[in-house]
Amino acid sequence: MHGHPTTRQPQDGLLPADGQPYRDLLGAGLDLLDQGITVFDADLRMVAWNAAFLRLLDFPESLARPGVSFEDFIRFNAARGDYGPGDPAQQVAERVARARSFQPHTTERVRPNGRTLSIRGFPLANRGFIAVYTDITEQRRAEAQISRHQAELEAHIASRTEALRRSEQRLREITDALPAAIAYVDKDGIYTYANKGYAEWFGWTTDTLPGHRVPEVIGETLFEMVAPNLARALAGERVSYEYRLTGRDGEPAYARSTLVPDVAPDGSVLGCYVHSMNVTEQRHAQAALAQAQKMEAIGQLTGGLAHDFNNMLTVVIGNLVALKENHPDDPLTENFVEPAMQAANRGAELIRRLLGFARRQPLEPEPVEVNELILGMSKLIRRSLPSTIAVSTASREPCLVAMVDAHQLENALLNLALNARDAMPNGGELRIESSLEHLGPHAAADLEVPPGDYVQIAVSDNGMGMDGSTLARVFEPFFTTKQFGMGSGLGMSMVYGFTKQSGGGVRIRSRQARGTTVALLLPRIDEEQTATPLPAGRDIAAHDLAGKLVLLAEDDADVRSVVRMQLAELGCAVVEAENGAEAADMVENIPAIALVISDVVMPGAMDGRALARFVRRFRPELPMVLMSGFAESGFHPGSGPAPGNELPLLAKPFSRDKLLAALSALRA
Repeated sequence: MHGHPTTRQPQDGLLPADGQPYRDLLGAGLDLLDQGITVFDADLRMVAWNAAFLRLLDFPESLARPGVSFEDFIRFNAARGDYGPGDPAQQVAERVARARSFQPHTTERVRPNGRTLSIRGFPLANRGFIAVYTDITEQRRAEAQISRHQAELEAHIASRTEALRRSEQRLREITDALPAAIAYVDKDGIYTYANKGYAEWFGWTTDTLPGHRVPEVIGETLFEMVAPNLARALAGERVSYEYRLTGRDGEPAYARSTLVPDVAPDGSVLGCYVHSMNVTEQRHAQAALAQAQKMEAIGQLTGGLAHDFNNMLTVVIGNLVALKENHPDDPLTENFVEPAMQAANRGAELIRRLLGFARRQPLEPEPVEVNELILGMSKLIRRSLPSTIAVSTASREPCLVAMVDAHQLENALLNLALNARDAMPNGGELRIESSLEHLGPHAAADLEVPPGDYVQIAVSDNGMGMDGSTLARVFEPFFTTKQFGMGSGLGMSMVYGFTKQSGGGVRIRSRQARGTTVALLLPRIDEEQTATPLPAGRDIAAHDLAGKLVLLAEDDADVRSVVRMQLAELGCAVVEAENGAEAADMVENIPAIALVISDVVMPGAMDGRALARFVRRFRPELPMVLMSGFAESGFHPGSGPAPGNELPLLAKPFSRDKLLAALSALRA
């Protein structure tokens, strides 16, 4: 059969001469292979081949015969362009030269028909060689597809990895921006993550903290406090707790932490998430609220007590004055009445201070240039302090005008200076400094004042300072650290009440052995701003009261008796009412009433202010004066009408002269 391996003559030694059946069998077997096979002898002449060789390389059967030169096959390929562009002779020479080296070789060639062949040559012992031709087109396609898929997969993985990296970066940025400290601790108590807030809280960075144990990061002292809670969390229990620590500024700080176990599907605890919040400001706000509520309750109590005591002192002082005036030459007056008057006046001053704390003392607010007032007070303060205490003043602004009662502000500064003196028994420095302070919403809320500009007067000493318990009670009435008999404990409460009543606030900072600073913040006004002038009118002089019928409305019979006596001494006729309803009935039915004097607080539905509204509607021309043991907000001799109601408000206890001054302030 033409072209069949049985017609080929094997090289001597390949098969025995009488081995024709074997040669036929070998040829048939080779033709069954998918791979092409050729055998060339030492002279590069063909010895054997199979059908796959002709098919894979697209050679004609006529070319394949025993003894054909290897060069003929190469020249055939070069002639039809299998080797690409170039000189065919040179292409043939190069390939024949390589074949004559009889070296093992493996090459791949893509034929013009697009099929890829793998050609592997193996030298034989007698310097011939056998070549194996394999069609690897599908293999290479599969490998290319696998490579494409792998590249696509790697690109997808890279994209997902980058997305994950960006997501992790974004997540870190979010957790770093949160106002909370967040971390993760594994079951061995080692940090594997911490956000910026957590790391900085303990003086680390987000890069250096992971990998360290909890005691290394937070310190042994704090770890002893929180270790039981951490153990419970790593046992699978959600835990919340608060603890106290020292902040990076050296000041006490408070934190609230929540530990959430990280539980695996099999129920084992892998670690725990840590979420901590700095609750220092919250603690301070709660303490400030509790303090404000306590102070308000104490203020209401002291204000109520002051009202009753003022009624009693009105009776005592009024009767003592009458006794003294009716027996001016009696020696017993000097021996008994004068001491009683002095004690009653001291009692009135004590009640005035209580009212100051309760924010119900009478004030005369006016524009005050604070720097000038401080300079004037510094002279008095220097005379009041020992020579071992140096007094200095300073101002950050050339002109600071506040709406305040100048006399009460002077008293407040003197009280603060005397407290500073007692805190520096061995001498020291007292400094009074004024400045302009702008309070934003948060700072203003802490002081319970509207945001805006305030004049700050800071009184500082470098004395003994106060501990936390003392600082918490410093504004309470009658609370004092001085020895018995050395002070009433009302100085700081008066300062607090006066400042709050003036629309301001008080800041106080103190550290033991370092000193104390008390800062008064008062509402600032523009320099050119002036008080609104009162409308002109006719004053009521003492001679205008003679023969006038005055309606006196007062529920306390003893007070009513004293005021009636004072009015009688001014030449007035008096009709009395025990409550507002009775007084209103008299106003309506007695046209001769020329003046009404009424207590503010009276039983029943109609108190003094309700009576005043009735008088305005029924007889708007009728003058009226209000009295109050609270002295809430208004009359002081020379102050004119009480703000908001245009009526003088006379503070109990009062003398006949103060009563006359109040009546003289009425406008016709």
